[in-house]
Amino acid sequence: MSNDILENTDSAVDEGLALPVMEHFYTIQGEGYHSGKAAYFIRLAGCDVGCVWCDVKESWHTKGYPVLTIDKILDSVKKHPSEIVVITGGEPLMYNLNNLTSALIKNGFKTHIETSGAHPPSGYWDWITVSPKKFKAPLKEAIERANELKIIVYNKSDFKWAEEHADKISKTDCKLYLQPEWSKQNDMMPLIIEYVKNNPKWNISLQTHKYLDIP
Repeated sequence: MSNDILENTDSAVDEGLALPVMEHFYTIQGEGYHSGKAAYFIRLAGCDVGCVWCDVKESWHTKGYPVLTIDKILDSVKKHPSEIVVITGGEPLMYNLNNLTSALIKNGFKTHIETSGAHPPSGYWDWITVSPKKFKAPLKEAIERANELKIIVYNKSDFKWAEEHADKISKTDCKLYLQPEWSKQNDMMPLIIEYVKNNPKWNISLQTHKYLDIP
């Protein structure tokens, strides 16, 4: 399939030959286990989870965003030196990611995904971050594959939510993170600190890119 011309956009997306991309950029991973590492981010457009505190609400729809072929996406990734490529959204697992991840792996990249886990997994991954949301619960098969469980703490009830999902993890080496929602960090961070001190299986994740003003 051509890099630039799609005869049937809907069909190409359904087959995972092309994807709606809100934005893609080279930056520093700011959250979780791989925080501080250079990475190329591909933010897919479209989300049906709808977190009220989402800081990228413009990613919820697909209208106005380009549908790029896998070759076109790969061309952009290959212009940058980092081996890590992070697929995020929106909710990236709304789409078939087998072709994209196969192409990335074939070209020597490590594939990471950030997902709510609300859709069946697709794609081939070196690292899976699942951040479950109350607005649309994660699927069992997504939780079981997680390398990293990241719970956004917006209020006190989220600690119970965190433990409920930690109990569903099947990988003994899955990393567990509590991350304050950005607008509530002053209220939630003292609670998170005390919780992690009392429950040391958990770690604290911060949105370091926001502190450092990194796009």
